[in-house]
Amino acid sequence: MIDNFLENATPNPASGEIFMLISPHAGYGFSGQTAAFGYKLIKNKNYKTVIIIGTSHHKVFNGAALYGGDSLVTSLGQINIDKDFLKNIVGKDPEVFLDTSAFTNEHSVEVQLPFLQKVLPNFSAAGACLPGRQGGACGGKIVPVVIGDCSLESCKKIALLFKEAIGQRKDILVVVSTDLYHGYDFKEADSVDEFTLDLIKKMDYQELYYALRYGNAQACGGFAAVVALNIAKELGYPRLEVLNHTNSAKVTGKLIQGEWTVGYASCAVFDQEGENMLNIQQRKKLLMIARESIEKYLKTGKKMEVTDADLVLNQKMGAFVTLTEHGGLRGCIGNLIGSQPLYLTVRDMAVEAAVNDPRFPALSLLELKDVQIEISVLSGLEKVFSAEKIELGKHGVLVRRGNQSGVFLPQVATETGWSKEEFLNNLCAQKAGMPAGAWKDKDTELYIFTAEVFSENPGDGSIFP
Repeated sequence: MIDNFLENATPNPASGEIFMLISPHAGYGFSGQTAAFGYKLIKNKNYKTVIIIGTSHHKVFNGAALYGGDSLVTSLGQINIDKDFLKNIVGKDPEVFLDTSAFTNEHSVEVQLPFLQKVLPNFSAAGACLPGRQGGACGGKIVPVVIGDCSLESCKKIALLFKEAIGQRKDILVVVSTDLYHGYDFKEADSVDEFTLDLIKKMDYQELYYALRYGNAQACGGFAAVVALNIAKELGYPRLEVLNHTNSAKVTGKLIQGEWTVGYASCAVFDQEGENMLNIQQRKKLLMIARESIEKYLKTGKKMEVTDADLVLNQKMGAFVTLTEHGGLRGCIGNLIGSQPLYLTVRDMAVEAAVNDPRFPALSLLELKDVQIEISVLSGLEKVFSAEKIELGKHGVLVRRGNQSGVFLPQVATETGWSKEEFLNNLCAQKAGMPAGAWKDKDTELYIFTAEVFSENPGDGSIFP
């Protein structure tokens, strides 16, 4: 099941080293696919210690309980506890203590273990300890933690102890185990989770704490997230991305008012501000594929056969290909949600833009030399419930109501100089066939995404962002 989840997960490539994951902990049939988005990004990384911070569902206590046993075992093998790390934590504050009984029947840490064993070489059956093997023959180790009730000051104290124990180490991963909304209103689930995730994205652990305490935000492992975000901020990790978000109603298809619904999200914290998804060589390769695929199709009427081993270009990502001729638009077609490797999406969309854009006649082979190609590689879609979340020039927007939909890429706002209202009015009217102000209606859905845009530079074949 985990192998299938990892195969089907399509996170954007990681831009920077990952320090922390936020991962759900429901039954795998409900939240496993969402969890796989984060775990796929750390596949084959060489973390030596993983700190798993869960929440206590059964035992009531204040502070942080640490597992005091020697190891934990799943059907994939045994993982040793990092006793040396524990020595740097335990005994320094009464609210951080060993209590193995806090882990009895506690699933929040447990469900993360098989994912770690599947994606990390040090934690696999070969790299971890098999039953009966001890000591130096074993690979990666874990520090299981469950958080009980905490004041904000307690959260800060716990975070500071972990920060000091981590120090300058770069071989540590923190995994926060938490689900989000819990309730009987699947529509409310989206709005509450949006509010909670907005605070998480800002890494604003203090506001998150108070929102959890007053019930405005919901996360069963909320205080675990507060502690972990505090650790990340203290260690200077500046950026968090939401990789995937859903809920049990969507997973099961039971969009029924009064049906119990739980929210799930996968997030990652990175060690630096955002970088480009693609490097120069990858951009050049995609532009070459786009041009050569158009030429092949115009000459033969057949798709170009192409394969590529680049791991990033094999990620399933959406992309648009835009053609311009003498400064004017000559074709633009894309796929918002990648259903195949990126390089194949670019191959196919380049041909579609050349011959199947209904606004233009099919491109001729003679024209191709005068055409400049621009590629927009897209992030995943994020549903927003207010136009206030849209940043012109940064976000592309998909508008949808019933069977009607339309999309503008981020660069449309820059190229036209439109205000946000003009941007959305034209999106509805020009692209979706709706009334201009339909984006204001409660039945109209808004989705945002970002795009990495690059093109050929006429004359020298180079590229520029």
